[in-house]
Amino acid sequence: MYDVVIIGAGINGCSMAYELTQQNKKVAILDKDKVASGGSGAAGAFISPKFSKAGELKELIHNAFVYSMVFYKEKFPSFMQTTQLVHIAQDKNLSDILKDYKENTTIKLEKLPIKTQEESISITSAIVDARGMCEALSSDATFITHEVKTLVYENGIWNIDNQFFAKNIVLATGAYKQIIDEPYIKLRGIWGHRIDIKTTTKNNYSIHQFVSISPSNQGILAIGATHNVHYHPDKSCKPYDLQEGRKELLQKATKTLNLEDIEIIKDYTGLRSGSFDYIPMIGEIVNSKETLKLDKRKLKTKKPNYSEYSYYKNLYMINGNGGYGFVLAPYLAKILSEHILYDKKINNALSPARFFARWARRN
Repeated sequence: MYDVVIIGAGINGCSMAYELTQQNKKVAILDKDKVASGGSGAAGAFISPKFSKAGELKELIHNAFVYSMVFYKEKFPSFMQTTQLVHIAQDKNLSDILKDYKENTTIKLEKLPIKTQEESISITSAIVDARGMCEALSSDATFITHEVKTLVYENGIWNIDNQFFAKNIVLATGAYKQIIDEPYIKLRGIWGHRIDIKTTTKNNYSIHQFVSISPSNQGILAIGATHNVHYHPDKSCKPYDLQEGRKELLQKATKTLNLEDIEIIKDYTGLRSGSFDYIPMIGEIVNSKETLKLDKRKLKTKKPNYSEYSYYKNLYMINGNGGYGFVLAPYLAKILSEHILYDKKINNALSPARFFARWARRN
């Protein structure tokens, strides 16, 4: 019997494992493969704010960036490399955004270390070892390789495939098949591809323009991850074209940096998850079948009261971080763990219930 079973061993699931085990909870992580075997393992794991104009997502990622920089440095410094990030505009729209960002941000700006003709911005940032960080975060939890088929709640306990039992469940399954079949939960699958290359070109900075390029580490650079919104490993008819993916990454990287004597060492691929309003989803999961029994006027209102909805007992999710998984996960895991353990309220803007409310109005 576990206090919490987390399903999914990406950065979200591993961050949850860390928060809960720090509170002396008995935690298991179930995953059909190994730790960080999906999108998290393929991530460049660049820790960066979102360079955009004002909005909910920008503010959320700003707060998460500030939190995560301190979190990684204090808790897991051996898996983190502090670096100077240089973000270069790739078009006029982003150029305008960077100008606006520089005028309004509270983040300390650094002097640009390289000359560029395009509008640019530089800050102190970081890169983390994606798989190493996930393994370190989850080291105090029990990891079990197991593909979950069924979840049944009975007598106050979650029964997982008649093999594992827990008081609470956290779903951190990314954009892969959802275990709880709820029609309002829709996630965008974003295919990620990263390559590690050997090159005689030296690079001292984390450079972001058309793709992200890491600083040199013993002659090795990481380039990625490119986004392919059309490919999904469970839905696409053909396998992913690794050669074309490499070609695209290198073509985009060489627009920014003159790369010489290139040798591709390793590929990392995986599916990231993003929500359709780009805001992550954390918190309790609405039971649509039960909630649809409410007075229809409560379902059609433009200002729904989420507390009136029916929820699955002790079932939570953390998902939809898009390309900011390693920035958002520690921050969101802290929020969700405090909700589970101490009943602290989660902002409605992050709640999965927002998608139920929209779905119910349409249906």
